[in-house]
Amino acid sequence: MRDLAPKEPPTPSPMPSLAKPFCNHLKALSLLIGGLGNLGFSSHPIAEPLAIKEVANGVYVHQGSHLLPNPQNHGEIANIGFVVGNHCVAVIDTGGSQEQGQRLKAAITTTTEVPICYVINTHVHPDHIYGNRAFKSPGVEFVGHYRLAAAMAMRAPYYLVQAKDQLGLTLNAEDFVPPDLEVRDTLDLDLGGRTLHLIAHPKAHTDNDLSIFDTASETLWLGDLLFMGHVPVIDGSLLGWLKTIDQLPSITAKRVIPGHGPITALWPLALAGEKRYLESLAHDIRAAQKANKTIEQAMNEIGQEHRADWQLFDDFHRRNIASGFAELEWEDPSPEPPMKNPGRSNP
Repeated sequence: MRDLAPKEPPTPSPMPSLAKPFCNHLKALSLLIGGLGNLGFSSHPIAEPLAIKEVANGVYVHQGSHLLPNPQNHGEIANIGFVVGNHCVAVIDTGGSQEQGQRLKAAITTTTEVPICYVINTHVHPDHIYGNRAFKSPGVEFVGHYRLAAAMAMRAPYYLVQAKDQLGLTLNAEDFVPPDLEVRDTLDLDLGGRTLHLIAHPKAHTDNDLSIFDTASETLWLGDLLFMGHVPVIDGSLLGWLKTIDQLPSITAKRVIPGHGPITALWPLALAGEKRYLESLAHDIRAAQKANKTIEQAMNEIGQEHRADWQLFDDFHRRNIASGFAELEWEDPSPEPPMKNPGRSNP
């Protein structure tokens, strides 16, 4: 029920000339804050920019550490970075957590005013993709191998549990951002004044490896197709990886950025250590199988001479042997018969 008692008329403002302009300024400030929110700014503290180094003109890299993922480092262990063109920035891998992705984004915005157009994932492993969500916004396209989306979907249930148990991270489905652009063979991305040439490789380190070649600086990003210092980890095909290693030197790069290791290295010399390790693994596994040794015997005996060459050797080497043993067990040892009349059809 409304109060119908008579009321005194309102007292006029003692300074009417100042009240209206003051209200107008408040409205303008409110609109400005709202507009900044629409542009991607918020009242949340801005992330501290990730440490980066410019290894070539417009090419920036953050170097990871040779550590196992844990709750202290949140899996932030890989080399990640970005390339700046005249019109676009392309991010290459986003890190092991959303926080690292936000810090990488902060490093980009403090380095250049050029907008981010592309986020490229070199493969599915968590230390390369968990920062994706920080970059999800209108105008940004995610790029990856044509098998990447399927790999994300297949691994997501396990990765969700693993992230909480091993990294102390709480993830959900939105943290797995599949590619908008899928690379089946090759793809060129024009950043303005420089082109990135992307290659989707057959099964090697994983079944969804992508390499990126910046034609302007002749810099090659290999993701985990190249390990230096950190022992290589097989999550795809030992033989396929060796075949890819034989093909990669055809790319005429000046420098290479590995997924793990120094932020830049000489090319193709950088491949030598990884190739030697994987070739030795294949040779010794074949010899063990020929001698009718079990997989347990192979895991205990093979490759110990490489221990001093690689960090995290004890954490991954035995698993590499198990993976290679299972693959080579089905290898056909008989060579293909030669063609009778090369270049001509047989009658």
